[in-house]
Amino acid sequence: MDIFSVFTLCGGLAFFLYGMTTMSKSLEKMAGGKLERLLKRMTSNPLKSLLLGAGITIAIQSSSAMTVMLVGLVNSGVMELGQTIGVIMGSNIGTTLTAWILSLAGIESESVFVNLLKPESFSPVVALVGIILIMGSKKQKRRDIGRILVGFSILMYGMELMKDAVSPLADMPGFSSLLTAFNNPLLGVLVGAVFTGVIQSSAASVGILQALAMTGSITYGMAVPIIMGQNIGTCVTALISAIGVSRNAKRVSAIHISFNVIGTVVGLVLFYGGNALFGFTFMNAAIDAVGIAFCHTVFNVFTTVLLLPFSRQLEKLARRMIQSEDKSEQFAFLDPLLLRTPGVAISECVSMTNHMGELAHRNLLNAVEQLSDYQDARGTEISGNEDKLDIYEDRLGDYLVKISQHGVSMGDIRTVSRLLHAIGDFERIGDHALNLQESALELHEKNLRFSDAASEELRVLLSALDDIMDLAFSSFAANDPVAAKEVEPLEETIDHLIEEIRMRHIRRLQTGECTIQLGFVLNDLLTNFERVSDHCSNIAVCVIESQADDLDRHTYIHDLKTDRAFTADLNRDLEKYRLPQM
Repeated sequence: MDIFSVFTLCGGLAFFLYGMTTMSKSLEKMAGGKLERLLKRMTSNPLKSLLLGAGITIAIQSSSAMTVMLVGLVNSGVMELGQTIGVIMGSNIGTTLTAWILSLAGIESESVFVNLLKPESFSPVVALVGIILIMGSKKQKRRDIGRILVGFSILMYGMELMKDAVSPLADMPGFSSLLTAFNNPLLGVLVGAVFTGVIQSSAASVGILQALAMTGSITYGMAVPIIMGQNIGTCVTALISAIGVSRNAKRVSAIHISFNVIGTVVGLVLFYGGNALFGFTFMNAAIDAVGIAFCHTVFNVFTTVLLLPFSRQLEKLARRMIQSEDKSEQFAFLDPLLLRTPGVAISECVSMTNHMGELAHRNLLNAVEQLSDYQDARGTEISGNEDKLDIYEDRLGDYLVKISQHGVSMGDIRTVSRLLHAIGDFERIGDHALNLQESALELHEKNLRFSDAASEELRVLLSALDDIMDLAFSSFAANDPVAAKEVEPLEETIDHLIEEIRMRHIRRLQTGECTIQLGFVLNDLLTNFERVSDHCSNIAVCVIESQADDLDRHTYIHDLKTDRAFTADLNRDLEKYRLPQM
């Protein structure tokens, strides 16, 4: 083995890691927010969590990405610590699939059909199909599939390069003498852990071990402790992701490390204890790529079966390792770690934006209640909620912009656009709630009362306002364009009502039934009600925009108002919210 073989080995590792990263990111991108929704729904018990962790890791081909995702979700308060234990265990099982795929490189047969299973046979075809999809397709989803195929082909090509680079080692006496040191199981565990920790990919370290096994120089006795050490080394990614997060999120990394370390210790004791008692005949037998994949799977399944019943004890151990100094510990609003999985980050932003909408809706309803039943405690709550809405807008806006800078699908881009439009309207509605609170305070402090006629007119208007808010906020939360189309006729109805109430107020002023002072307050109220209905219209239109291509907001509103269905809906609403006769 010369210097050029070392260069080839390093290049093969680079291709392998790049292919794995490309494939993993494209798979995550296609999965989008489905991963986060699954994690929320299916972590009710350890068995479901186990299956889910294995399934997601198989889907995205990265246990490291899975762990980082869990740290981010716990740090953002989306998941509880106990919910992550089964997912972590399942993730360790899911990552073994890569080793089985890589073991196909060792297939030897004279059959054409069997040889087609070898990566060096089918990878070029897979790469060609991937390039055609990337260059020839206009749909983002197909291009993502193309990147997955190309990433897989690059990964397998890297594996072939590593195999060819290390093949001369079989004929080197020095290499054989070096390997005798690995008969020490502790050294094997250490080497496996350190190497995997350095390259931060258990799949790559297993792949290199499989490539070395193809020389026929690696025995079962050498490979088993290295495989165990590789599982410990993969925890480095979790440790790095735990820097700067809450204590509860750090405990996710502690559980991951504890799980692998305990599994390794128990595995070493049983494996070498069994060998001492029964004398395993295969200890000095050469292991091949399939044997390594088998040992890797057996170890992870064994560790999971052993520790799954002790999930609560693992959680208690993690809490003891990382104790909380403050019981009221705050979690991050939106964890930057989730940006590594943009689909999950966007899904969490949707949840946060929906919560912001609920807060704005509740705040405005509270402000309306103040007009008829003023309470100081409610006024304090309204002011506090307005501060929260400002924080939501700032942080969500910054976070959504950062997500846009990562590779996201067209569907995710539309979702980001919908959220960016909506958070501004939600914050403005909060401002109007504060304005209404100030008007209510003025009425309360000056002991002002509207006339019975004005109060009845406001009751009708507030009924329409309540309905348009319910319709706009619910259509946004459900991302329902059909329901959103019902908002615009109601917004036009509210405009008609406000105009008519202003005209009636002028008549009452002329007859002396109302005062100038009350007129100022009424005008402020009507202006804020009109602005709220305008923002409800904006929210509804942004829902419709997210479901349509190249929709121009102003053109849509103009065309809508010339539509017969709109006219029918408008007449229906005008009849429903009719002001009382003067």
